Amino acid sequence: MSSFADQLLVLVMLINLIMLGTSRLMFSIRAVAAQGVILGILPGLIHPFSGHLASITVGIILAKGVAIPYFIGGAVRKAQIRREVEPFIGYVPTLLLGAVFTALSFVFAERLPLAPEHRDLLFVPASIATLLCGFLILTTRRKAISQVIGYLVMENGIFVFGLLLTEAMPVMVEAGALLDLLVGIFVMGIVINHISREFSSIDTSRLRALKEE
Repeated sequence: MSSFADQLLVLVMLINLIMLGTSRLMFSIRAVAAQGVILGILPGLIHPFSGHLASITVGIILAKGVAIPYFIGGAVRKAQIRREVEPFIGYVPTLLLGAVFTALSFVFAERLPLAPEHRDLLFVPASIATLLCGFLILTTRRKAISQVIGYLVMENGIFVFGLLLTEAMPVMVEAGALLDLLVGIFVMGIVINHISREFSSIDTSRLRALKEE
């Protein structure tokens, strides 16, 4: 099972690079939804089956793979945008940076004092790589929706690392983390809605033109 889990983690990292290299917002939303489904499957591969595990798996898939991407997709359709036109950094340089960060994640993970049972797994390098790629999306894109996607990718990286600590985390902590994520998405949705309504654009760089009267 661990080898299959590692294959899924490799797929997660490939999805990171795909999102860094595309300008199509709906494609990025589908990619982050696919990441959510994969993250929902992973707990069942590393922990013994139980009713609690099944409920957590279904909840993660529904939240990360269905509900949140659906809400973001609705925001994209309402704002009538399809692409991230002018990112702060071009797609090719961003993709190259993502590849470099992914490689450095493996180097950094090898230097960490990990438990013996975790040393040969890809959870730590995959979590660091996903966190860094999400940060790249968050900081190099102009559209607010793209930045929300970057935030989701960063949260996915934190979630991957948390899978190694599931046995030490009570259910309420897991539920609280998911609630924080949902609240963050709804808040960003409200911000996006107001920006689009007032300025007919969700390019966050234009907010610099705001001045106090």
